[in-house]
Amino acid sequence: MIISLLALTSAGASHAQTAASTLTQAQGEGADLFARDRNVSVRERPRPEYEALGLTAGTFAVYPLLQIDAEHNDNIFATATGADSDWIVRLKPEIQVESGWSRHSLSAFARGTIARYQDFDAENYEDWDVGANGRLDITRYSNIAGGVNFASITEPRTSSNAPASTREPVSYDLASSFLAASHVAGRVKLSARGDRREFDYQDAVTLGGTLVDQDNRDRTISSLTGRVDVALSPATALFVQATTNKRDYDTAVSALLPARDSEGYEVLAGANFEVGAVARGEIAVGYIAQDFDAAVYDEIDGFGARAQLEWFPTQLTTVTTFGSRTIEDSGIVGSGGYLSTSVGARVDHELMRNVLLNAEASLSTDAYEGIDREDQRLQLSVGGTYLLNRNVGVSLSVGRFEQTSDGLAGGAEFDANRLTATLVAQF
Repeated sequence: MIISLLALTSAGASHAQTAASTLTQAQGEGADLFARDRNVSVRERPRPEYEALGLTAGTFAVYPLLQIDAEHNDNIFATATGADSDWIVRLKPEIQVESGWSRHSLSAFARGTIARYQDFDAENYEDWDVGANGRLDITRYSNIAGGVNFASITEPRTSSNAPASTREPVSYDLASSFLAASHVAGRVKLSARGDRREFDYQDAVTLGGTLVDQDNRDRTISSLTGRVDVALSPATALFVQATTNKRDYDTAVSALLPARDSEGYEVLAGANFEVGAVARGEIAVGYIAQDFDAAVYDEIDGFGARAQLEWFPTQLTTVTTFGSRTIEDSGIVGSGGYLSTSVGARVDHELMRNVLLNAEASLSTDAYEGIDREDQRLQLSVGGTYLLNRNVGVSLSVGRFEQTSDGLAGGAEFDANRLTATLVAQF
């Protein structure tokens, strides 16, 4: 659907190594106590006259799509001085297949990104991503879902874990899978989910020809999440959620630094709510901890939080605020991980039925354990999307990325500005 262009051009802050772990929502009438659908956000609102019809293949619908980005970046290597600018063209073909069954669901996708730089062709890359997801509706109150995904990804130069001054960006393969279940019994909803992600990084070479070994970043992350929601009313539910994780690394960092193997957990308590047709959201706070097998790495623990709030001042405007505090893996020598704290806000406005405007700002802080380093990142963007018809859409966005770093082991400080024009053709 062309409306997917809104998500494709969003400039929200994210960590490449972090995968979303939203638990499967229960289906059917029993889920009404947990539904938060009295209002629909600007980006979620159906626009039938601008949505792709797709191709029919039996009981499945097939949606081909091609996105073309033309971007100007004034600091493609994310350096503090001597910034180089370039034009980048990205071709992003995609195909999605979705079932049209009244019960159960099955979907699959394949997409790629072919990036070409005008002046610095060593930055060229080809990424791809394929996956499938399914849901089995056991009853109207219970379901089981699962999915698999395989991807080849190029790490952006702006990543704090990316090694500096390499001839080409670092790339890695990511294989992920999940299995989830949900059951509603009266005012209680029980959810569980298991995730597994395997990272395999490719070695890099510095400008001087020195090999930069990335095997010490190869790892497998397994996690298990359980959650209990209790509905106090059709608009409010309290919940408790607990997650355990195990992170196994393939090799040591060096002869003096062992692998960053660790085990951790996150315990959160919060509320999921809807205030009439004015606002909805979820807020949770709790405790997070990560304990490393090797004594050379310090334990990381402290306050944990996740939140997202949507405010609907009018039917044509949606204001979304979000925040989190999590523990992430470090790719910096001497540090096992870091505490990542991020906050942000986004405004979406429907100027006309087919003209959508957006603005977003986010701020994140990464405090590394084991070394004296703290990074701050600010991301800003404004943009707009024009839907010509159900087959063609265009968008324009302007973004800025700033990174500062404090401490004796501080990282790079830089800023980058991007101007991106996007064309989407879908069928």
